[in-house]
Amino acid sequence: MTGDQRPLNTRRFSAWTTRRWLRVGVAVSLTVLTLLGVTGAWVLGRTASLSDHLVNVRSPALSTSFRLESALLNQETGIRGYGLTGVSDFLAPYQRGLSDQSTYTASLTELLHGDAAGLRDLKAVQDAVETWQKQLARPVAAAPAGAPVQLTAERAAAGKEAFDGVRTAISAQQDRLRQDRARAVEDLSATMTLRNWVFIAIALVTAALTVLVFEGLRRGVTTPLDRLGSDARIIAAGDFDHPIASTGPADLRQLSGEIDFMRRRLVRELAFAEQARLRLDAQAADLQCSNAELEQFAYVASHDLQEPLRKVSSFTQLLQRRYGGQLDARADQYIDFAVDGANRMQTLINDLLALSRVGRVNHQLQNVDLDSVLERTLSALSVSVEETDAVITHDPLPTLIADPTQMGMLWQNLTGNAIKFHRPDQAPKIHIAAEREGALWRFTVTDNGIGIAPEYAEKVFVIFQRLHTKDAYSGSGIGLAMCKKIVEFHGGTIAVDPDYRDGTRITFTLAPEPAQRPGPGTVPEATRAERETQP
Repeated sequence: MTGDQRPLNTRRFSAWTTRRWLRVGVAVSLTVLTLLGVTGAWVLGRTASLSDHLVNVRSPALSTSFRLESALLNQETGIRGYGLTGVSDFLAPYQRGLSDQSTYTASLTELLHGDAAGLRDLKAVQDAVETWQKQLARPVAAAPAGAPVQLTAERAAAGKEAFDGVRTAISAQQDRLRQDRARAVEDLSATMTLRNWVFIAIALVTAALTVLVFEGLRRGVTTPLDRLGSDARIIAAGDFDHPIASTGPADLRQLSGEIDFMRRRLVRELAFAEQARLRLDAQAADLQCSNAELEQFAYVASHDLQEPLRKVSSFTQLLQRRYGGQLDARADQYIDFAVDGANRMQTLINDLLALSRVGRVNHQLQNVDLDSVLERTLSALSVSVEETDAVITHDPLPTLIADPTQMGMLWQNLTGNAIKFHRPDQAPKIHIAAEREGALWRFTVTDNGIGIAPEYAEKVFVIFQRLHTKDAYSGSGIGLAMCKKIVEFHGGTIAVDPDYRDGTRITFTLAPEPAQRPGPGTVPEATRAERETQP
């Protein structure tokens, strides 16, 4: 039975939480301290009561009894002297003794209130004194002065016997008072000894409780928390395989178990994340190679298509000049189609070649005054500006670290589009603004043209995406895609403002100093030179 009961108690205590341990510990400590406090208060009260009884009752009662005896002796001396001499001066001690007797008797009656034995002794003294006074003292004191009192000699034996009775009664009273005082002293001494032991016990129990509280906190709270913190720091340092030990009360063990569960889950997620990262790295490497190959293919294809396309264009134009008008109308139309297709193909290949070069070649980052770049761009677009009566204004533009050639291409495409897509009945009005926005510069190009519908705000930046036919507006559909590539190369973003309804507003950001990065798929200079020399 005992062997089974101990594990049960152990399991019961092991299920206690820190809060329960603290509650039980505080309750036990308060109970013990309360009991000790009550005991100490009782002992102090008992000591004070005994001391007060000794000081204010027993000792004064004994001393008053001695004073009463002295007053009675004064009476006896005065009566005896007056009776033998008849001199009235001897009555003064007697009269004074009577007064003192009355005072001391009243004082003893008050001091011995509740003490039946003491009051009996006092009554015996009073009775003995009354007998002596009745037999001798009052008759002698009443006799006339001037001659010895005859009654003194006659009642000498009776008077002596009566006063011996007074002495006997007062002696018995004093003996009892001495015994009572001695018992009070013994009780006070014993109580003071008990008081001292009680306070020693209180001090020892308080010290023991303090030690138990600190030891309990150390074993049940601080040590498990320190161990948990140590394990957590080891894990935080990178050793995720380090287990967390579960010690202390139930709630701390539960906390340790939950943290360890979180650690194991984190280990699994980190392993999964590492695998995912390795797969992403592999996919990123494959994608980078694919992008490099695609860009190199675009460059090579556009470069290698230049020569045969020039031949096609030259011969179709030569055919148009030599045989134009000599064939029927349908043949002339076919020749016009061929010449137009060759020219558009030439333009498309040139634009594709320019797009492939963004961020790949000619990316010489330097201080670029965007005001100057914009002025050169507007000068290049002067014919279009004059033909459309365009009004172009701009805020002061900053100086950035950028590729000047690409900045020129950016301004040319944006302002060129703003001029090209103007309303037929209105002259183009274009405003370029710039403002600092945190670590970036935000630019806006606003016009009063035909605008871009919100559903096409993302589509216009995709290569070869056109919102109008080539007959309505010329172009290859690469301009805004090139702008996006230039802006992203310089650490910014570009978008159409969907809230602007009076035309088109394109906003983009540029970093003051973009991180230099080589263009993916860069074609080596030797390779380009070799290809350009090939027929």
